[in-house]
Amino acid sequence: MSTKTVPRLLLGDVKVGDELPPLSYDVTATTVVLGAIAARDYRPMHHDYDFAVNRNGEKNIFLNTPNQAAWYERYVTDWTGPHGRLARLKFRMRHPVFPDDTMVLRGTVTAVGTDDAGCGFVELNVTMRVGDTDNSDCDVRVAIPVSEDDNPWTRKGDQWNP
Repeated sequence: MSTKTVPRLLLGDVKVGDELPPLSYDVTATTVVLGAIAARDYRPMHHDYDFAVNRNGEKNIFLNTPNQAAWYERYVTDWTGPHGRLARLKFRMRHPVFPDDTMVLRGTVTAVGTDDAGCGFVELNVTMRVGDTDNSDCDVRVAIPVSEDDNPWTRKGDQWNP
């Protein structure tokens, strides 16, 4: 059996202004409904077309908040790899994301540094766009290793200050 070495993103590899590779995803009704089910969000605007359109005046069912949070988390951790540890995530939803939308996530590094315990942190601004519209944007703080032998997931107590 062969072992595959996964390249590690280290703090020294990142600088302010770096752009993360975009993630494009074609949203379907299944994307919306499964995200709502996973979050145990049974509010009808996330699975009932008639309710969303005729009662709420939307054009279709739409992604719920935890589903959008999961997409942000996936986007960031795809970039950091398995040693990236989310510390904070704060996002603002401005417009719904509907089935048949193609959402594109893009991120930019806004800060890089270490805390008093030596933990490496990167701050990002991430946007979720559909066409020319910023549907939501997110500020993220994520810990990444400062060296090959560092792993933010092993930090506890005073060594973890997200």
